[in-house]
Amino acid sequence: MLNRQQHRDTRVSLLHRLTLPCAFAALTLSGCKDKAPNPADEAPGNPQVVETGGSSSVTVKNPSRFSLTQSISQPVVSSIDVTGSVNPDVSREIPVLSLANGRVVALHVGLGDTVHKGQLVMEVQSPDVATAFNAYLKAVNDEHLTSVTLTRDKLLYDKGAIPKSQLEGAQDGEDDARADLISAEQQLKIYGVDKNHPGDSVKIYAPASGVIIAQNVTAAGATGITYAGNTGSLTIADLSHVWVIVDVYENDLKSVHLGQHADIHLNAYPGKTYSGTISDIGAQLDPSLRTAKVRIQVQNPNNELRLGMFATATLSSSKAQEQVAVPTTAILQLHDRSYVFVPGTSTGNFRRVEVKTGRSLDNNMVEILSGLATGQQVVANALSLQNTADQE
Repeated sequence: MLNRQQHRDTRVSLLHRLTLPCAFAALTLSGCKDKAPNPADEAPGNPQVVETGGSSSVTVKNPSRFSLTQSISQPVVSSIDVTGSVNPDVSREIPVLSLANGRVVALHVGLGDTVHKGQLVMEVQSPDVATAFNAYLKAVNDEHLTSVTLTRDKLLYDKGAIPKSQLEGAQDGEDDARADLISAEQQLKIYGVDKNHPGDSVKIYAPASGVIIAQNVTAAGATGITYAGNTGSLTIADLSHVWVIVDVYENDLKSVHLGQHADIHLNAYPGKTYSGTISDIGAQLDPSLRTAKVRIQVQNPNNELRLGMFATATLSSSKAQEQVAVPTTAILQLHDRSYVFVPGTSTGNFRRVEVKTGRSLDNNMVEILSGLATGQQVVANALSLQNTADQE
């Protein structure tokens, strides 16, 4: 067994073994920390765009290579583009009604057909016709009887055989019978029945020329009007004038007024423009979209505008407003944003400023809605400056 001195020597030896590696590691790390800097690490790299809030700056050599231009104030007619669809003019929609209830025995037109005023569109077999014609025949017989009675009483009165009161009664009966006859004839006329050539069906004719845009009945189906109401068996629309109904956002309503001109563009006819006039601005907004329905009346003499077509309308203001404008080449498009370069505070330094662009104008100019003031200097060719800054 080991004595106390041997145990003490053993612990000291173990401590030396553990201490030496740690001391070596510490010396190694200390040497790395005090290592002399490498000059290559401190060499300046390529120029970088430094973001400073809403703008950034670049520095280039020979800044005289990039000419400057001034933003100008240019009269611009403001406009908004809205979307919608082609709809019929409800004031030109006419329902085709059969006042006689019954069954459709013949339907001569269908949905989408073009019809002309007076054209036969359907035939209806109705018990109302039989009832009306029966009433007409009775009225004819009653009127004939009262007429013969009146003629006879006039002769008797002239001979003094009857009193005047009896003659007056005969005259009154004749007047009532004639009134009933006229009423029965009128009823047949309303149903569309010729009293001289009666039939078991009613012929229904188109009340106006146009296109059938709604069909609520089929052959062998029931038709007519009831006390509950009926929108009509067919609906004819005159499509020589149509409505283009568009959605205008709440923030743009201040730029819209009655009688305002609108240019209509259709996907079906690219490059072609139709003219319209605003005839109504909806009084109620869509609660979810915050848009109002605006109605534009458009002439459609050739029926090129078909119901349901998608349309884009450009609503232009009547007065031009002064707006900031710069050349198109002064605009840099980067990450779906628009920028211009303005001179910085030092030579060769330029600040890249974000702007909001509007429409393209004449003479290769572009409208600036915000971010730039009139008369401010900008680099004429922003893309060239950006490319140079990336390469230097």
